[in-house]
Amino acid sequence: MSIIPEVKCHRCGASYSILRSRCPVCGTRRVSQSSRTPDTTPGTVRGTEAYERANVNTRWQMIFCLILVVAVILAVIVMVSTGLTDSGTGTGMVSRPTPTLYVPASAVPTVEPAPTPAPTPTPAVQSIEIRYTSDSKKRDDVSMAVGEQGEFNVYVTPTTINLKDVEWYAGEEGYVKITPVSGEGKEGHVILEGIAPTTLGVNVYARLYGVEVKMLVRVHN
Repeated sequence: MSIIPEVKCHRCGASYSILRSRCPVCGTRRVSQSSRTPDTTPGTVRGTEAYERANVNTRWQMIFCLILVVAVILAVIVMVSTGLTDSGTGTGMVSRPTPTLYVPASAVPTVEPAPTPAPTPTPAVQSIEIRYTSDSKKRDDVSMAVGEQGEFNVYVTPTTINLKDVEWYAGEEGYVKITPVSGEGKEGHVILEGIAPTTLGVNVYARLYGVEVKMLVRVHN
């Protein structure tokens, strides 16, 4: 092992003694290593103007980065809130108008209007009578006591006319009470009841489709 240090040629890579000034292989001059220490940068020395300027620049860079980060966060919040506002279903999806389907007029079927039903003709009443139900005889003048009741009905020709539209009423109120009778086959039937005595009597009327008949009812004690 040699006690004399060796250097390596920076051109051919051969090793030779440090005492030589050139490489014995390629003749390249040996370059001695510099022992100079690089000077310090003024900006790293405390108390200098360059150091103060570097600190100011660093603070401004940090402030600018902070402002930029805040601006990006605000922009993201605005975008998210706008998306929720424009959402059609509240799930962040932006609603879009439904496209209108164009249908040519020739393809639309023509709907005929429904025919207007013909009005039902009013039945023609030939005659109408008031009869006592118990004996089916025509009555023009009857007499009853106060509190007495009697069932009467109308007889109409032609007999095919429905009697559900018969109207009963008294010429003077307070003497006779008229109560319609309900039930199958009881159309046009009423119960007459004497309420107050009247010597002159009170007319009770039955009317059907414009044709009217009257019966005088006398009420006594």
